[in-house]
Amino acid sequence: MLNTATKSEAPGTEQELTDGFHLVIDALKLNGINTVYNVPGIPITDLGRMAQAAGLRVISFRHEQNAGYAAGIAGYLTKKPGVCLTVSAPGFLNGLTALAHATTNCYPMILISGSSEREIVDLQQGDYEEMDQLAIAKPLCKAAYRVLHAQDIGIGFARAIRAAVSGRPGGVYLDLPAKLFGQVMNADAGQKSLVKVIDAAPAQIPSPASVKRALDVLKSAKRPLIILGKGAAYAQADEEIKSFVEKSGVPFLPMSMAKGLLPDTHPQCAGAARSTVLKESDVVMLIGARLNWLLSHGKGKSWGEAPKKFIQVDIEPKEMDSNVEIVAPVVGDIGSVVSAFNQAMGTGWTAPPAEWTKSISSKREENVAKMAPKLMNNKSPMDYHGALGVLKNVIKDHPEAILVNEGANTLDLARGVIDMYRPRKRLDVGTWGVMGIGMGQAIAAALETGHPVLAVEGDSAFGFSGMEVETICRYNLPICVVIFNNDGIYRGTDVNGANSDPATTVFVKGARYDKMMEAFGGVGVNATSPDELKRAVNEAMKSGKPTLINAVIDPAAGSESGRIGNLNPQSVLQKKK
Repeated sequence: MLNTATKSEAPGTEQELTDGFHLVIDALKLNGINTVYNVPGIPITDLGRMAQAAGLRVISFRHEQNAGYAAGIAGYLTKKPGVCLTVSAPGFLNGLTALAHATTNCYPMILISGSSEREIVDLQQGDYEEMDQLAIAKPLCKAAYRVLHAQDIGIGFARAIRAAVSGRPGGVYLDLPAKLFGQVMNADAGQKSLVKVIDAAPAQIPSPASVKRALDVLKSAKRPLIILGKGAAYAQADEEIKSFVEKSGVPFLPMSMAKGLLPDTHPQCAGAARSTVLKESDVVMLIGARLNWLLSHGKGKSWGEAPKKFIQVDIEPKEMDSNVEIVAPVVGDIGSVVSAFNQAMGTGWTAPPAEWTKSISSKREENVAKMAPKLMNNKSPMDYHGALGVLKNVIKDHPEAILVNEGANTLDLARGVIDMYRPRKRLDVGTWGVMGIGMGQAIAAALETGHPVLAVEGDSAFGFSGMEVETICRYNLPICVVIFNNDGIYRGTDVNGANSDPATTVFVKGARYDKMMEAFGGVGVNATSPDELKRAVNEAMKSGKPTLINAVIDPAAGSESGRIGNLNPQSVLQKKK
């Protein structure tokens, strides 16, 4: 129903009118977008109020970057554009990091920002928060549009929605100057100007020749491997993917956000034998995964000496051959491609050689057995493994829970230790490895799914979004935040030998992050041993109350830059005495 206002045009006559505020809200509602993540302020304060009054859920954050991360992951979870609403200039810039993050990770997201008046900005006359936001946004997102007239709001939103979800999904910027909101027009004309987007992300069917070529290459393999990326999880083609993997009999390796598409405990899962399968495989099929830095670009020592043939399934043709030769590219949406694979395989598919699958099973069992004692220790203060052993069992007991994870050691170790059992239950830093996604993603995950959230945070990573614990309490969300507190970045033992300042990587010793949650009415717990951590997390999952657990980790635990220390340049020069 169109929101309208009534204005008298002449004595004895009235005309039903609408304005930019109402048309923006109606455009969102018409296209099934019911949640907006925002930080109020000029010129969008009333837009948020009116959207809330019109039945949208408007979630107000303490910082635009966190609202943006929430919107991005909402898009990933729902396949609809997540919407972040910000003020102009500085607020827009705060949201822009999250928009670029969404684009890099292929999350459908729309950043809507109010902006200053065009005629003043274009002449650079010094308007309030003057900035050419459209020009700044364009290089960092999939598409960017500006709406200047109320009658174009419907088209503007339709273009933004379609751009965000079609093809390879990504971030879209929509610029709404302040004057737009107050523009008035006839209500009937306004209603007719709105656009309900039809078939925004149409299926992209792969060519039969590419399907046959890919299956022929896979069938020829002696040591095949399937790598599942977060694109496969985003596709929500869960049953088709499960059917294909199981019918093929090929070992699979899930990237971090693809964990749970098939359970990590599945007999074909090679997650615990990652190094072995990357080095020894001869044919690798990538489904929704890119050969970027996370996979060492498909070459180098992590891939071993054995010659490799790559099959790649992706909706973006330009992704093919980006790092190594792809001998069997299959362009199409993942659901359509995997469905075509299943049909073309028929019923007589030959399983991979038993020698290969048994060697992987043996290596996996060996590695799991080697890790088990580390996960059962009850040291105080805790080490990473003892704490993660507790959380591994929590997720096993609560497979419906969503795990949000960020940090350096906290991220790297949790990714390998904590098994996932269902799709889209693990959310983390994604392609950029960016810190700060934690609280925004946790809030959106709780709101969009209604499921409990366990956010496992390094103490440094938590610092980027920690103030959002107030947002968690304000909306009374079922989120349990566990901070691995080892007093610093990577570890808390560095010493500054030059002067009295703390070393650059250390924090306040013995900080009590749990007190932050208590300050806003949530539950705070200080846990110094795995037993205490177990009791606290189980109680949080049972109660559903906003909870923050300060998990005290040995300051000496942890390694420089986690498992990607090789990316951190080191000086080869010795300091002169």
